[in-house]
Amino acid sequence: MTVSYAKLWKLLIDRRIKKTDLKAAAEISPGTYAKLNRDQYVSMDVIGRICGVLGCDVGDIMEILPEQDMSD
Repeated sequence: MTVSYAKLWKLLIDRRIKKTDLKAAAEISPGTYAKLNRDQYVSMDVIGRICGVLGCDVGDIMEILPEQDMSD
């Protein structure tokens, strides 16, 4: 399975929040911020802090996608 944070980036756009402002408010490290940008897994602690800052639920900022079979 893969993870997508597309919902997070859309939510930031809708609320006119800059990524750097979220990074500071949620105290996200540069390495974790890079993982978010590359749609890689981050800790639930980070997800929780982001949700706390934005006042939203986990499903509002991320989704788990099934692996795509590349053999076809």
